[in-house]
Amino acid sequence: MNILLFGKGGQVGWELQRSLSVLGTVTALDHDSTEHCGDFANPAGVAETVRALRPDVIVNAAAHTAVDKAESEADFVRTLNATTPGAIAQEAAKLGAWLVHYSTDYVFDGSGNRPWVETDTPAPLSVYGRTKLEGEQLIAQSGAKHLILRTSWVYAARGGNFAKTMLRLAQERERLTVIDDQWGAPTGADLLADVTAHAIRHLQQHPEHAGLYHCVAAGETTWNSYAKYVLSRASIENSAIKIIANEVAPVPTSAFPTPAARPHNSRLNTAKLQTTFGLQMPHWQAGVARMLAEIL
Repeated sequence: MNILLFGKGGQVGWELQRSLSVLGTVTALDHDSTEHCGDFANPAGVAETVRALRPDVIVNAAAHTAVDKAESEADFVRTLNATTPGAIAQEAAKLGAWLVHYSTDYVFDGSGNRPWVETDTPAPLSVYGRTKLEGEQLIAQSGAKHLILRTSWVYAARGGNFAKTMLRLAQERERLTVIDDQWGAPTGADLLADVTAHAIRHLQQHPEHAGLYHCVAAGETTWNSYAKYVLSRASIENSAIKIIANEVAPVPTSAFPTPAARPHNSRLNTAKLQTTFGLQMPHWQAGVARMLAEIL
């Protein structure tokens, strides 16, 4: 199996290089790759890459994910998150190749408190959410065999993440204030990558299971409770860490105004994914604990 991976330098792309390696030959590209174009600002160049390499499977882990910055550069974000994925899907359809693509809880408006299911009507609040939704739609309309995984609150040991920020601040300040009215499930890039590899293998035998799925770790939490778990777990993993924060105060989203609106309810129901692919999603705390053990 020949696999073409876009976005190899991102958190999910880095883990995909590992998880996909057991399935076949992986050609991994990033925006600055030189032999083949992996720059999503250049849809025609990326489409030419697909035509030249003729992969059996394309995995797209590239995206514009700077949610607040997106509000001021909507056209550029649309190219990266919608136009180029759509162009890839058109080429995949011509080749008969599979396309795996990642989307987001930001396609929803964050209302209510029940986990979103795949059939719920999207209503994005931000440029990021709208462009990711358009990317989903272009892929679905292309006729390509596809798997779209919506996820949320992604982290990895590699690169920056919320846990690392909390650990740094907790060693500098006695009091932290963290949002307590947004709900979701922290989801490891390694978990997404492993689910992807499993799903690709499954789809080779069951192409009828193509489509859209929600993919997050089990359980739910707020950013405030997430922060408290990180600090308590860090003390267990490394007693030498000098945490001086003695309070993690809960505050509403309104305490931290941002250019892009955040959904309050980012819960995603994964029953369809688990049933279809025979999976059991691990609790979010297990993944975060493993990540902390790796970085501390």
